[in-house]
Amino acid sequence: MNPIKKLAGETAIYGLGTIVPRLFNFLLLPLHTAVFAPEAYGIITYLYAFVAFINVVYMWGMETAYFRFATRPGADAKQVFNLAQTVVVTISFSLSLLFIAFKYPLASYLNISGNEQYITWLAGIMAIDALVAIPFARLRLEKKPITFASAKIINVVVLLVLNYYFLRVQYDEKIGIGYVFLANLLGNAVLILFFLKQLAEWRPTYHREITPAMFSYAYPVMLTGVAGMINEMFSRLTLEWWLPQNFYPGKDATYALGVFGACYKYAVFMNLAVQSFRFAAEPFFFSHAQDKKSPELFAQVNHYFVIAGCMILLAVSLNLDILKYILGDAQYWEGLVVVPILLTAYLFLGIYYNLSVWFKLTDRTYFGTLFSVGGAIVTIAANYLLIPVLGYLGSSLGALLCYTSMAAACYATGQKYFPIPYRIGKSLLYILSALLIIYISARVVMDNQWLASAFHAGILVMYCGLVYILERRSLQPTA
Repeated sequence: MNPIKKLAGETAIYGLGTIVPRLFNFLLLPLHTAVFAPEAYGIITYLYAFVAFINVVYMWGMETAYFRFATRPGADAKQVFNLAQTVVVTISFSLSLLFIAFKYPLASYLNISGNEQYITWLAGIMAIDALVAIPFARLRLEKKPITFASAKIINVVVLLVLNYYFLRVQYDEKIGIGYVFLANLLGNAVLILFFLKQLAEWRPTYHREITPAMFSYAYPVMLTGVAGMINEMFSRLTLEWWLPQNFYPGKDATYALGVFGACYKYAVFMNLAVQSFRFAAEPFFFSHAQDKKSPELFAQVNHYFVIAGCMILLAVSLNLDILKYILGDAQYWEGLVVVPILLTAYLFLGIYYNLSVWFKLTDRTYFGTLFSVGGAIVTIAANYLLIPVLGYLGSSLGALLCYTSMAAACYATGQKYFPIPYRIGKSLLYILSALLIIYISARVVMDNQWLASAFHAGILVMYCGLVYILERRSLQPTA
């Protein structure tokens, strides 16, 4: 079977457990934006950005350490599970208790004084996330994707139901956005029931040799994760800090953050494709590493990934005139200008994951940390310089600059250690032509929605047809 087709099939299978829960979660967007004004949604975005950072510390990279140590020759997988779970529970529960103990000063710092219960609920959410993370990792190690996906989907379905019940049936303005956190807490609690058997079998354990070794192994992974979260979430914090007063006339920074946070959700379409591809690509690259023609194969994989990404970029960006209605309040529509930029940013993130194969195959994984830290520096600098000038448009450009620079640095460095004949010129041509089409079509205004949709569909079909003509020779099966 053609390895490219096999990879595409595996991407679809691996992606199912990720795509369905994330799409279900995306369905919360119209509910939240219909109930909450941008200012209130901005607070949700702001608090969850902090949660994303802290969650990385809660986990301490132990998922990766668990995989590494449980698969070593002669390893006792049950013992490694107990050791990893012990570290995660100790760190996460200790931090959650600290957050709850200091919830009043924390609430004051986060500008949510009077709503200290938010801190308690968020601390509980993070504690449960950590509690079930290693059991989830165990399912992956034991190759139980259906059980893994089922747990994820059940969790999100419960979350959807609780959000609808709280916000549409039992809504109290005194609790307000707190319902979002409460629903999340209760939805996570369902996962405890799902993993009750595994958790009951867990025994707190310490091994004087293995535990420190796992802790040391996981520490760089955690730092890389923090750097990655800076790239992912930092712009949602800095808008609150660096947006000049009255940049958007009559609106404050929380309003801008709410609009940006809601429109950022549209990046999920590209992010899902990237994550699904990543699950399938990593074992694919390792399994073909010894093939003589692997460099050409890896180049071909990246090229087709770019083509698929460009089609997603076009499909979403050209149809924002319809997709905007997902947002429950028209106030959010002004931020849709950032969507094509964010989609392109995540496309470059996917390209970076492709290019990163060289340091994984040459055992130079420390370069991954360097690239992530470098990306974090670019993110911070870009947000600091661009937000005061461009507002949340600057935040989205910061994300694009971050992932583009990471991909460029990874490519330039990788060609020295593991040369791969990537089709850089042709891939960039596809990306730039897609962006040019989006720019031009945005200036063609049609009052008739049916006519506009037909026009956009025609553009997408023509682009796909042109790509097929240019690529049909390479798409022919080889002997």
